[in-house]
Amino acid sequence: MTEQELPKVLITDGVHDLLINGLKTAGYYCDYMPSISLEEVRTIIHQYQGIIINSKIIVDRSFLDRATQLKFIGRLGSGLEIIDLEYAKVKGVAVHRAPDGNCDAVAEHAMGMLLSLAINLRQADWQVRQKKWEREQNRGWELMGKTIGIVGFGYTGRALAQRLIGFGLKVLAYDKYKTDYAKEMPHVVEATMEQIYQEADILSLHLPSTPETKGMVDWQYWENFKKTLVVVNTSRGNIIQTKPLLSALDSGKIIGACLDVFENEKPLTYTQQEDLLFQDLFERENVLLTPHIAGWTVESKERLAKLLLDRIMKL
Repeated sequence: MTEQELPKVLITDGVHDLLINGLKTAGYYCDYMPSISLEEVRTIIHQYQGIIINSKIIVDRSFLDRATQLKFIGRLGSGLEIIDLEYAKVKGVAVHRAPDGNCDAVAEHAMGMLLSLAINLRQADWQVRQKKWEREQNRGWELMGKTIGIVGFGYTGRALAQRLIGFGLKVLAYDKYKTDYAKEMPHVVEATMEQIYQEADILSLHLPSTPETKGMVDWQYWENFKKTLVVVNTSRGNIIQTKPLLSALDSGKIIGACLDVFENEKPLTYTQQEDLLFQDLFERENVLLTPHIAGWTVESKERLAKLLLDRIMKL
């Protein structure tokens, strides 16, 4: 079979060489285009039997209608909100993902953000570099003795719970669609949301973006909590509404926030109102921010490639 006759896979984001080499060994021709735009992909997708995507590629009905030869989609990571799964099934297109590929990275990132916020690490580091020695101003607080609520107990929620062993927290977990999900983790209590509302000092969100979860964290959601709260979100930005979050920070209901994800993650597209809201958020000292990199490690890049390749090869 000539190179032109091989089934073709389009790779639209940066991946570990392991995935490219594995696909080639399996008999695929790979076009590696990590900088390609969605618009460009839509014009050439009819040429490909497979596609590897990250969040920038939206696989909706019109995309799938253009993808006349497509046999599989490989999603780097976990979120499937960018794919019309029902229509993909109708079209006979298999969808593969690897949520277990970067869950450890996300969990470690969440822990790092939480600890950094608790001990004023960012502020203290900056002050020392300015030759300022502010000890009392940087007195932190400990995780020990606190109660954390983990909402969503999939791969990342479980990975975070595993890392909390030894910190001396009470760990409450809630997953609307599971039962007996923490029976092998004796330090985790399977809780109701009401229990989390009553007891949590810290909230960590690990939810997918779905019609049910989009915008679910509004002002009323924060009002349900009986204590002041620290919130960590390393899942999806559109779960938390920005304006009510700012109001909760203003009122003192939320005393700290660690955010890796945001309602709009493209600053150049901010509306005037969004620009004002996010500028308000960015200026707060009790908010720690990162640019959606929680799952972005050297190890996770390789692990994602290996797991995705294994799943594609089972076609």
